[in-house]
Amino acid sequence: MKPKAINHIVCSALAVVTLGLAAGQYADACTRILWNDNKLAVVVSRTMDWPESTEPVLTVFPRGIKRNGGHFGPVEVVKDNPLTWKSQYGSLVTTIYGVGTADGFNERGLAAHMLFFNAADFGSRDSGKPGLNGGLWAQYLLDQAATVNEALALLDKVQIVMTEARGTKTTVHLAIEDASGDSAIIEYIDGKQVVHHGREFKIMTNDPSYDEQLALLKQLDFSKPSSDTPLPGNVRPTDRFQRASYFSAMLPEPKTEREAVAGVLAIARNVSVPFGAPYKGFGIYNTEYRTVIDLTNKRYFFELTTSPNVIWAELTNFKLTAGAPVMVLSPDNIKLSGEVSGKFRKLAKAPF
Repeated sequence: MKPKAINHIVCSALAVVTLGLAAGQYADACTRILWNDNKLAVVVSRTMDWPESTEPVLTVFPRGIKRNGGHFGPVEVVKDNPLTWKSQYGSLVTTIYGVGTADGFNERGLAAHMLFFNAADFGSRDSGKPGLNGGLWAQYLLDQAATVNEALALLDKVQIVMTEARGTKTTVHLAIEDASGDSAIIEYIDGKQVVHHGREFKIMTNDPSYDEQLALLKQLDFSKPSSDTPLPGNVRPTDRFQRASYFSAMLPEPKTEREAVAGVLAIARNVSVPFGAPYKGFGIYNTEYRTVIDLTNKRYFFELTTSPNVIWAELTNFKLTAGAPVMVLSPDNIKLSGEVSGKFRKLAKAPF
C-alpha cells in the first residue's frame, strides 16, 4: 500500500481511527536489537510487524517546530493541560499513519522505538501534569533530549495519555538509547512507570512485561552455544526475545561500519515474521519493514520487506536549523536503493 499524498498526511480523522483500531484489534508486534558493546559503533535495529501498511514515511524534522501533545492528528485528545513544546533538536524518523513517530533518532544521538505492548496502562488522567498523547511519546523525547538520562528526567514531568478511537486504545512501550550506548526500556503498568535503565537492556519485543521476559530468559541455558542449542522458533514475542538475545550475544567484533550494520540487521531478519504467519485469534501479521540506526555516524537504514533494496540517509546531509523545511521520502518505491538523502523532498507543513 502506498502512503497517502504526503502533502496532506494529516487531513482527516481517518488516520486516527485507523491507528486506534489497529491497536485494538491486533497484538504483539516488533523487535528491537541494540549492539552497544562493540568497539566500532553503537547500532540498533528494529522490526515493524503489522498486518497492514502503517504508511511509513521517512521524515526529517528541523529544530524549532512547535508541537501540541494534546493533538492526535487532527483530533484533540488531551483537553486539560496538554503538553506543548518547541523542538530543540532535529531528527530523522519513520512516521506511522501520519500522526506519530514509530522509530528514529536525533542529531545528538538519542534514538527511540515505539513497540506494541498489550499491558500498557498509563493510569487515570492527572491534570496536574502536562498530558502527552502516546503517539507523540517518542517524538517528544527526540525533540527535547540528548541522552537517555535527559529523556528519563523529562518523563518524570509529564503524563503519557492513552489515545482512543471508537472504543479501541493504543497501547505501547518505548525503548531508547543514545550514542554512548546507554539504554532504557520504559513501560507503564497499572498506571505506574517501570524503567529498566542500563547498557545491559539490549533486546525488546512485546508482551509480557519486561520483568517477565527477563525471568523467562533466565530459564534457558545459553552457556554453551552451538548449532545443537534448541531455540524457540515461533513468532510469539517471547520466542523472538529469546532468539534475538541468543544471537546478539554471539555477534563477532565488526571491522567496519558495514559489518556492524549487517550484524544487527541479520538478527532483525532472523526474528522477522514471514507473510501469512498466524497469531492467536486475530488472524495473521508480518514484518512490514526493518530499520538500523548507526548512532555513532548518524545514519538511518530502512528496509521495506516488499522491496529488494536497503536504503539509507545521513542526518548530517540535511539542514536542521529552525525554519528549515521538513523533508520527506516515501520508502514504498522499488527504484530506491543505496544512499537516498538527495531523494527527500520538501513538505509544506509538518505532519504533526
